Amino acid sequence: MTTNRPVFLELWRIRLPVPAVVSILHRVSGVLMVLSIPVFAWLFAQALAGPEGFAATAAFLDHPLVRLALLVLVWALLHHLIAGVRYLLIDLDIGVDRPAARRSAWTALAAALALTLLVAGGMLL
Repeated sequence: MTTNRPVFLELWRIRLPVPAVVSILHRVSGVLMVLSIPVFAWLFAQALAGPEGFAATAAFLDHPLVRLALLVLVWALLHHLIAGVRYLLIDLDIGVDRPAARRSAWTALAAALALTLLVAGGMLL
C-alpha cells in the first residue's frame, strides 16, 4: 500500500490557521497561570508575615526579570480571558463560520496584546 504522506515533517514549516494558534495559546496561557499559583501563594504568605516579609516581597517584585515575568502572566490572563469569551460565543453558535472565526481569532490576539501593552505602560509609571 503506497501513500502520499510525507516521510519527514518539518514542524517549523507547517503554517497553522489563526484559530489554531489562538487555541494553542489559550492552553499555554492556562498552564502558565496554573503554574504561577504556588509562586503567588508563597509571595502572598511572605508579604503577610510581617514588615520584613513585605519589604522582601516588594524588592523581589521590583526586579526587572520578575516584572517581565509578571507582564507575561498579565498577557496570559488577558489572552485566556478574551479567548475564553470567544470560545463561549462559539459554543453559542456565534462566529462559527470560517471568516468570522478568523476575524474573532485575530481580534482575540490583537486585543490581548493591546491590553497587555496598556498594562505595561501602567507598570512603567
